[in-house]
Amino acid sequence: MQLLMVEDDLRIAAPLRAVLGRHGMDVRHACTGEEALDALTADVDVVLLDLNLPDHDGFEVCARIRRISDVPVIMVTARADVRSRVHGLNLGADDYVTKPYDIAELLARIHAVSRRGRSDARPDRPQAPAAAPDPAVTAAAPQPAAPAPGPGPLAVGTVVVDGAARRVTVHGTEVVLTRKEFDLLALLAQRPGVVFRREQIMSEVWRTSWAGSGRTLEVHVASLRAKLGNPRIVETVRGVGYRIVPDA
Repeated sequence: MQLLMVEDDLRIAAPLRAVLGRHGMDVRHACTGEEALDALTADVDVVLLDLNLPDHDGFEVCARIRRISDVPVIMVTARADVRSRVHGLNLGADDYVTKPYDIAELLARIHAVSRRGRSDARPDRPQAPAAAPDPAVTAAAPQPAAPAPGPGPLAVGTVVVDGAARRVTVHGTEVVLTRKEFDLLALLAQRPGVVFRREQIMSEVWRTSWAGSGRTLEVHVASLRAKLGNPRIVETVRGVGYRIVPDA
């Protein structure tokens, strides 16, 4: 895996690079936002982005990355407040890890967003040339599953989810969602009023059963409520999970 680490503190960057290297990752290191943008090539699989950089705020760097690439981005920072988390996800970050973190947690999140990045790759992401596939191998290889929002647009009150076009409208106006926000909404919209367990959501949307990802789900739900302009449309069922409320 090719990983771009954007971290200006060498006391953190050097040991982290060594640990990631021991886990089979080829780490490219950038100390500033401009270096990160210059180092972002088509072969980068994941970006670890610190927010406190000497030349640009990490949020700005994330926004600039999203204008040129769909590579998975994990923000790594000491900013633990929910507002910063939601802002980062709204800018297009795929995950958000707060310092200090456990290295096992960070590794798990890197592998998780890498898997999601491969399955959710968009046409506008720069792609390296690939060899022609072997038809026999392709036919035999199992294909990864993806959450399917249904055969046609799903209407939940004034919210319409078009799975084929990956578009969401509210009162006829399009709302821009991140990949995971769309997948989460599409899953809940399949069965309005039905409670989806947290474990089921993490399995179907994030492709993981890892309990440590629960905070990621909460932040995505908060962001989704804000973007849809209705905090009651996604209801929390305490101790169980979430459901979408058609008449909210």
